[in-house]
Amino acid sequence: MKLNRLTFTLGLMVAGAASAGTVQVDFIVPTSYADAGRTLAEAQANRDTLGRYLQSLGGRYLAAGEALKIDVLDIDLAGTVRPFRRANGDLRITRGSADYPRIKLRYSFVSGDKVVSSGEETVSDLNYLGHTANYANEDPLRFEKRMLADWFKARFVEHRAAAG
Repeated sequence: MKLNRLTFTLGLMVAGAASAGTVQVDFIVPTSYADAGRTLAEAQANRDTLGRYLQSLGGRYLAAGEALKIDVLDIDLAGTVRPFRRANGDLRITRGSADYPRIKLRYSFVSGDKVVSSGEETVSDLNYLGHTANYANEDPLRFEKRMLADWFKARFVEHRAAAG
């Protein structure tokens, strides 16, 4: 099985990272993803953006000594790509039905030397068009970012409140 990896380490990239946890993101066999972008270049840019975004969530929410490893197994962006003749290209149409964003991933969350949680799941947002916009309308990954932020906070931030 061919493994195509893109690894990010937050600790070296963000100012003040010494007090924050780290996030490592690996994209496993990205050529098999359902819909990560219309072209290879767009798919790579989207993976880079989502990887950096997950890192930024770690910098914002994880404490020192906490580490999160995420393997992205599949990406299916919100909307459906349709040919658009006027612009000599394609257009992503979002309707809010079966075209909701989905990202399948496997994760392992460590605090100190203890594995706090791990698992494999498909993160999705069936009501992605019904949420108040937290991101600029020009951001092509705004639905995916909001979905990942909600998932990240539910899995790795709210556990502190429940445990403490």
